[in-house]
Amino acid sequence: MKQTSLTQAHRDLKAKMADFAGYEMPIQYAGVKAEVEAVRSNIGVFDVSHMGEFFVTGPDAVAFVDYVITNDFTNAETGKAVYSPLCRENGTVIDDLIAYKLEEQKVLICVNAANIEKDWNWISSKTEGFDIELTNQSDDYSLLAIQGPKTEEVLSKLGFDSVKNAAYYSAYESNWNGAAVIMARTGYTGEDGFEVFGSHETIQKLWSDLLSAQVTPCGLASRDVLRLEVCYPLYGHELNDELTPLDAALKWTVKLNKERFIGKEALLEAAANYRLVKLSIDKGIPREGYEILNDQDQVIGKVTSGTMSVTNSQGICLGLVKRDLFPENKKFRIQIRKNVIDSNYHTKPFVTGGHK
Repeated sequence: MKQTSLTQAHRDLKAKMADFAGYEMPIQYAGVKAEVEAVRSNIGVFDVSHMGEFFVTGPDAVAFVDYVITNDFTNAETGKAVYSPLCRENGTVIDDLIAYKLEEQKVLICVNAANIEKDWNWISSKTEGFDIELTNQSDDYSLLAIQGPKTEEVLSKLGFDSVKNAAYYSAYESNWNGAAVIMARTGYTGEDGFEVFGSHETIQKLWSDLLSAQVTPCGLASRDVLRLEVCYPLYGHELNDELTPLDAALKWTVKLNKERFIGKEALLEAAANYRLVKLSIDKGIPREGYEILNDQDQVIGKVTSGTMSVTNSQGICLGLVKRDLFPENKKFRIQIRKNVIDSNYHTKPFVTGGHK
């Protein structure tokens, strides 16, 4: 397994470690409940150095990124981050990513760890006709996600003076103690926070300083609970190689009025085959793969992500239901082993979150 620059630090803290996308990553430290509560009410830090970093530079950097993603990147202001699917010509999803417009001729693309090689092969095959330089610097960067309502306060005390003026989903190059870093007011927990990209040495120092400031180290298990509570989709669950963004309720990220992007022709003609549903149950935990039924016990879909919500103390899940079988009465049941459990249908996220 690959390791991040912080693997030994996680071991020293006696984190429960496991294989995640080929990396030895911390799953939890003191426990999922404590880590979720720390992020919702205070501050926590995640090592997400396994994520991939591609840089696009040159006169056509913005035009190229706008071409390979479905969301509008051209009209994003310099210093903004844009979430978007990355699609094939037939409209199916290769990955979801965040593109950071650092300068008009410099873009950082952050991709999921499990898809680094796939994304790189795809994106680097589409550069013909663009005056750009594309580099994969995934092995050169470490990355921390610092999340929670106290993030701005703690980072300010540690010398990150710029964070007070940073807007939600902004991104910019900065320095910390003389070292270059990239700051982004983004994250995948629903809470206010920053993601800090830097050299391995810089991030190791930042990790140490954060723990000295009583910031709670958090593992990937709590991150999954947090993102599911706010209903953020995750590749490999709500998104996969067989689905389009329309299937996963991501129509808002597909800008069909753009002049061109990979997958536009297919998505112009496509209709969503599924509807993403948010369900909770009062007893039990709906796990990924469990069947979703209507009130006549007809199987109409499957759970794509499920867990016990720490914040709401109930089983919650996202699921994909076949669009033509979506019940008008919005009554759903979930098959949990031998039992069929009535569920509650939600139109809004289970937890609102507190991002700026």
